[in-house]
Amino acid sequence: MKRAVALASGGLDSSTMMALAGKQGFDVYALSFDYGQRHRCELEAARRVVHSLGITHHLTAAIDLRMFGGSALTGDIAVPKHRERGRISSEIPATYVPARNTIFLSFALAWCEVLGAQDIFIGVNAIDYSGYPDCRPKFLQAFEELANLATKAGVEGTAHYRIHAPLLNMSKAQIIKAGAEAGVDFSLTHSCYDPAPDGAACGACDSCVLRRRGFEEAGIPDPTRYRI
Repeated sequence: MKRAVALASGGLDSSTMMALAGKQGFDVYALSFDYGQRHRCELEAARRVVHSLGITHHLTAAIDLRMFGGSALTGDIAVPKHRERGRISSEIPATYVPARNTIFLSFALAWCEVLGAQDIFIGVNAIDYSGYPDCRPKFLQAFEELANLATKAGVEGTAHYRIHAPLLNMSKAQIIKAGAEAGVDFSLTHSCYDPAPDGAACGACDSCVLRRRGFEEAGIPDPTRYRI
């Protein structure tokens, strides 16, 4: 089995992505990040999902992005709530974390080079998403080119790195259906950006809105416990 590093956030997208990577025959090495996010309960969700999928390799990298701030997820900025559907996909919200996916993919690339792996999986989506610039196809293509220029293995020609984003052109409903077919237990996942102390999802942030609508459109019961 070929090794692949997969970014594991504990959300329904990354969970579906990891399940699909396994179905494609990859030996998945899951990588999560404790980056000072206000919704740190996603880390426990990531551990639950990784275990449920039978993935035996899982690292959590600690990188405190609160030192920079600039995001509602890492600084003292309110998480946007009740945004309209058109605004969710067309405007970059305050929950955007500066350069987050660039940083995460760089860590994944470093681990790939050590493992002798050439494949990185990321659960980004450019259909039902919050308008983040680092979820777009152009960004992924550019990072893949960078990966092959910036590494010893890439320069020496012993590896050709590939960025896999199997959910990129799926709607949230399609992602949920694909995850269900791949055996993902969505009750183990977490998506909310502003959860209550007991872990209940707020029900009003972009991530909750997209998640709730996705389950409705997929015709699959939503196991999430929402506050509203």
